[in-house]
Parts: sequence; C-alpha cells; structure tokens
Amino acid sequence: MKSLWDLREEQEKKPRVALTLSAIAKAAIDIADTDGIDSVSMQRVAADLGFTKMSLYRHVQGKAELLSIMIDTAVAEPPDLSGVPGGWRARLEVFVEQLADVWRQHPWIPAVTVGSRVMGPREAGWIESAVAALAGTGLTGDERLAAVFLLFGHVRNTQSMATAGTQPWPVDGELAGQIRGHAELFPELSHALSGPAPALEGNARKFGLDRILDGLAVLIAERS
Repeated sequence: MKSLWDLREEQEKKPRVALTLSAIAKAAIDIADTDGIDSVSMQRVAADLGFTKMSLYRHVQGKAELLSIMIDTAVAEPPDLSGVPGGWRARLEVFVEQLADVWRQHPWIPAVTVGSRVMGPREAGWIESAVAALAGTGLTGDERLAAVFLLFGHVRNTQSMATAGTQPWPVDGELAGQIRGHAELFPELSHALSGPAPALEGNARKFGLDRILDGLAVLIAERS
C-alpha cells in the first residue's frame, strides 16, 4: 500500500490531473460521513466524482486500500501536545478530547479501526503523540504503549451506541421509564436512573478517564 504513506507527499504537490488520490479520499469520506461506511464503494465514489469506476484503479488498488487512505486522511495531523501546560496528565486529557472530537466528526472511524490492518502515518502519529506525552514519567516503553491503548479503548467504549455496545449511557427516556416501571427486576439500575437525566456519555468518559489517569499517577509516583 505504497499510496497510503505517499498521500501526504502528493497533497503537497500541485495535482497534474483532475482525479487525484486526495480527491478520491475526500469524496469517500464525505459519503461515509453522510450515509455511513457501508455506502462507500468504488462505484459510488467514482460516480460522485464524475468518473468511471475503472478510473479510480489508476490511483487506488481497491476498497481495502481506499479504506486505509480514508482513515488516515480523516484523522488529520496528530495533535502537538508539547505546548500543553500541566504535565503529562493535562496533555493526555487534551489528547482524549481531540480524539473524541475526530471520532464525532467521522463516526464510522471506530468501527473500521479494529483488527489486523495497515495503519497510515497520520494514525501512527496519533499514537506517537500520546506516547510522547508520557515521556520522562519513568514508565517503560511497554507501559507507555499499554497506557495509550487503554486510552484509545476508553474513548471507543464511551463514544456512541454504535461502538460502545450494551452500556448504561445509551439509556434514553423511554427505556429508562421501562426500567423504572420494573423496579422489582432492576432495583439498583432503577435507583441510578431516578434522578434528572445526565449527560451519561460525557460523564462516563470523564469518570473513567480520571480513574485511568489516577492509576497512572500512582505508578509514576512510585517510579520517581
């Protein structure tokens, strides 16, 4: 997938033809953002750009490579956390906020960034940015990587119903009413839902992030 890692270089050059890899990636992202990732196909992208399907194959080998390029384009440049005041904890809080924002803009990304696949330079740069935020903390390289992957998993698990699965925060008014109406079956859940409806997704993310960072703080303090 040479074109995946060459995409940045192409964008810095003046396109010689109307159909470029960057234009293909943008069109595919627009489709995914609007209609969902299942709507993305070589035929649909070509049609939206006003070209034939075969024209796309001069720039991208197929759907799998297109998806890799879409991901790396959509995540954009990794955040520069070096100027964030407050040390490693503040930097990771900003990192999580920015990652969640990218995934809100492109809600299809969490679903397609699982399993064994080729990762592009921008996506790898996000991991580099978070690992670098923990530099100088006394954590080993393996521990810093583990911490970063834990943060990615936490954002994924608190992002949305589409990626989080069966979790408390998608409980809407109707479902909450059903649960409260059967309090004998769900006594503790009914009690937890008895107050005003909270912003559960945001609350769950902050609560979990604080606990993760608290645990890292303990380990970092032991190392120093």
